[in-house]
Amino acid sequence: MNVIRIAMLAVSMLVLAACSEPDQHKFQGWIEADLIFVGPDEAGRVETLSVREGDQVKNDQPLFTVDPALQQADVEVAKAALTNAQLAFERAQALLKTAAGTKKAVDDAQAALRTAEAQLTSARTRLARRRLSSPVTGSVQQVYFRPGELVPAGKPVLALLPPGNIKVRFFVPEAELPKIKLGQQVSVHCDGCKADVPARISFISRSSEFTPPVIYSLQERAKLVYLIEARPKTPDDLRVGQPVDVRIVEDKR
Repeated sequence: MNVIRIAMLAVSMLVLAACSEPDQHKFQGWIEADLIFVGPDEAGRVETLSVREGDQVKNDQPLFTVDPALQQADVEVAKAALTNAQLAFERAQALLKTAAGTKKAVDDAQAALRTAEAQLTSARTRLARRRLSSPVTGSVQQVYFRPGELVPAGKPVLALLPPGNIKVRFFVPEAELPKIKLGQQVSVHCDGCKADVPARISFISRSSEFTPPVIYSLQERAKLVYLIEARPKTPDDLRVGQPVDVRIVEDKR
C-alpha cells in the first residue's frame, strides 16, 4: 500500500510540475488601434457637431462644420477678380483686332485670367472644407472640440476608429523570433471573451528592445524582446487597451 501511495504521490508531483511550466507559445499583449484624426485645414470656430462619442458613422457621413465666414469672403473676392480678369482679356482681344493692341497684351491678360480662375477654385475648395465628412466607416472614439470652441490649425475635432485599424501588440523573446513569420496565425484570448479571436501577424520589428515594464515576461531570463503586431479577423470582439494572451498557432504545412 505504501508503494502505491508513493507512486501516486510521484505522479501527482509530475502533473503539478508540468502544469507550472510556462507555455512556450503563449505571450502577454494588449489591444491598440490606429485612430483617424479629423480636423479642419484652417483655424476656426466649430458651428455644428453631428455625432457623439460612440456613434457609428459611414464613409462620407457629415461630422461637423466650422465657421466659413472668412472663406466665403475669399470666394467673393476671387469671383470679383475673375470678372475683372475676364473683362481685361476680352478688351485686349478687341484691341488686337483693331491693331490698337499687341499680342503680348493678350497673352498677359490671358495669363491673369487663368490665375484668377485658379484662385477662385482654391477659395471654393477652402470653403467646402469647412464642412467635414467622415473619411472612413467606423466609430467615434473621442470628441476634442464642441460647438462654440475655437479649433487651432492642425488640431483634430474628433477621432475615428475603423474596425480594420485595431491590432494586437505583444513581445516575444529573442529565442522565439525564428519560429514566427509574417502572415502566421495567432489565437487571441481575453477575459470575458466568448471565444478566442483569430488573428494574423502583420508586423515583426527588426530592432530589439529590453522587456518593457508594462509587460511581465513569461521567461524571466529573456531580456531582449521583439515587438509583434497582428490583425484580428473579428476586431469588433476586442476593445482598445484590453490585456490579452496571444498563442502562436503552429503552421502544419
